[in-house]
This record gives sequence, structure tokens and C-alpha cells, in this order.
Amino acid sequence: MGTLSLSFACWNYDRIGALIDGTVRPKGIELNHLNMEVEEIFWRMMRHQEFDVAELSLSSFLIAVDRGFPKFKAIPVFMSRSFRHSSIYIHTGAGIREPADLRGKRIGLPEYQLTACLWVRGILEHEYGVRPTDVLWFQGGEERPGRIEKVAVDLPSDIRIQPIPEGRTLNEMLETGELDALIAPRAPSSLVRGSSNVARLFPNYVDVEIAYFQKTGIFPIMHVVVIREEILDRHPWVAMNLFEAFEAAKRQVYEGFAQTAALKVTLPWLTYEVERTKAIMGEDFWPYGLEANRTTLEAAISYSYEQGLIHRRIGVEELFAAPTLERFVI
Repeated sequence: MGTLSLSFACWNYDRIGALIDGTVRPKGIELNHLNMEVEEIFWRMMRHQEFDVAELSLSSFLIAVDRGFPKFKAIPVFMSRSFRHSSIYIHTGAGIREPADLRGKRIGLPEYQLTACLWVRGILEHEYGVRPTDVLWFQGGEERPGRIEKVAVDLPSDIRIQPIPEGRTLNEMLETGELDALIAPRAPSSLVRGSSNVARLFPNYVDVEIAYFQKTGIFPIMHVVVIREEILDRHPWVAMNLFEAFEAAKRQVYEGFAQTAALKVTLPWLTYEVERTKAIMGEDFWPYGLEANRTTLEAAISYSYEQGLIHRRIGVEELFAAPTLERFVI
């Protein structure tokens, strides 16, 4: 049997560097890596299923599983993870000092179903008692007008959401005070350039996020790796071979952190950050596999169900190709 060539759309993360440069090769597979912005990958994969293997929004994937289309299976490899308390931005004149102050406010988001927004809404409800029904939502492009939901959403009737005016952006509406807050995975340009009108809800977000992890054990998953089901129908061995290769590539990153004679990453205090992270989160602080991530995945599924994005509580095992859920033992 010859080598199977598969397209692989994914941003250029350090954790897949060894796959990109060929240091690690999946058994029997040649990966054609397409380095693209994640928003483009998600759009093209959800709308047209263009790639054999792709990084994909966890929230979009849950919706696809719930609806039965597009037909993907994931492997328990998580390209992007991020604590999201840092992703809540406020207009400084809106009178918002704490999460409870968001009740009754006008909050913008690029897409209601974005994974970052899913997590923030879940955190606001379960940690601070602010429910999605407590605010008025506005959807649109953060920096460019015209963004729409990549996946049509059928939300509960008590969710109040409307598009922003044509030609406007969430960033400018937040800065002018037409929006009181914004939830988004990317920091708005007004904050980046230092506008006095825009700030984070949690200025000390690192401390808040560490406390959240220590309380819940959740390190939010943003993106999974999915494979088109027709690939797995023809080649069921692909899932496990890819999973093992992703694990090997990640191990090389961990090993690189241990080489302190010369810093491989452009951060002056990299060693300190790695040591601090291990002290808080353990040696394998970016875990792959189902069991190490069950609590986080179950929380995401619960939030998606509670928020009306999916219509049943999906079993975690349903998400992943079956061969990746068990390992052989010698």
C-alpha cells in the first residue's frame, strides 16, 4: 500500500512544528499542511468541507455532531486552548466594574456560536450568575463589516440577539459606547492601540484564570482536529496514526522547553513561565487524549446544550474516532 496523501489545514503552531518540517511523520500518511488563518479554515471546512483533516472550532464541531452534518470525526488533539476571562472587553464609561454589572447591557460578539463566546457565556452563568438571557446581544464583524454566523443557529426565543448596523464594526461601536461590552477571541484594535474608552473586565485576568483552573480543573479547549468521515470509512487506521504523530510532535515541544542553554522561543523569562505553568497545571499542561480532557469537554457540551446551540447532550465518546479511545498494552 502506498503512502496516503491528506490535506491538513491548520495554523502554524509550535506543537505541530515537527509535523510540518517532517521530523515526525504519521505512519503511512503524507500531510500537505496548509497554513491558514483559523477563521478561514473554519469557514471553508464547515461550509464546503474542503480539507481532509483540519483544525476546527469546538463549538462548530459540536453543532455538526448534533445535526449530523457536516460529517466529521475528531481525534483528541487540541490545537488551541485558552482561558477566556481575558476575552471580555468593556467600555470604560458603561459602569461595569464586575461581572454582575453586565446584566441589562449591550454586548457584542463576532458570532454567537464562537467557541470563545460559548466558554465566556458558560463562565459568566456558572461562576457569576449572569445568564445569556440577562443581556442584549449584538452580532457582527469585529474589525470589518459584514461578518455572519458560519453556522446558522436556532436559538431559544428568550435569547435577544440582533445584527449590528450595516457598515459598522463591533470595535468602533465599543469604543464609541454604542456597545457596553464585547466578547471576542481577538482583542479589539481599540484596546491594542490604548484607547482610554476600552478596557478588560478583568485587568488581573491571569490571576482570575489561575483561580478558575484550580477550582474547576478546566483548561478551555477552543479547537479540535477533525477528519472527514469518508476518509475514515476508507482508511480507519488514519485516526490513530495521526493521533500518535500529534503526540510525538507535542513531546518535542516539551523537550525543547527543557533545553535552557539557549532560548528557542522569543520570551526572556521562558524558563520561569514553563516552571510556573508546571507548578500550577502539572507536567503535561497541554494534554491530548479523552480522559485527561473529559471534564473540560463535558463542560463545553453542557454549555452548548444550555445555550441552545445543540439540542441534546452529546456523549463525549461520540466526538472521537473509536480507535483513539483505547491503546494497546504489551
